[in-house]
Amino acid sequence: MEQQSSTPDSTRPTAIADVAGWESFIDRHGTALLELYTEGCGICSSMEPVVANVAKAVDIPVATANARGDPQFIDRFTVTSVPMFVLVIDGEIAATRAEGFISGDDLTAWIEDHLE
Repeated sequence: MEQQSSTPDSTRPTAIADVAGWESFIDRHGTALLELYTEGCGICSSMEPVVANVAKAVDIPVATANARGDPQFIDRFTVTSVPMFVLVIDGEIAATRAEGFISGDDLTAWIEDHLE
């Protein structure tokens, strides 16, 4: 189930509750960035403002999902560590990245490099 933020703003990450919500999100947008995190992950918490800033900087929708909220996320994206970023272009996984903390500039550049 996709959850809408309290403020409708396409520059804010959209919280996704489960794989079905992600599928609906990607069916609608085609190209998007997904951040998979877990509750209690310190690095994930520190990435929250970074992801919010990246969402403002890039021209694609950004979504976030708790990987433990729906175990299908773990299987679907082979999650072995979080935070994990999944870049989907035209409905297909183009790249994944799970390297701990990533600066906003680095994450934005990674996205833009794949979109070119």
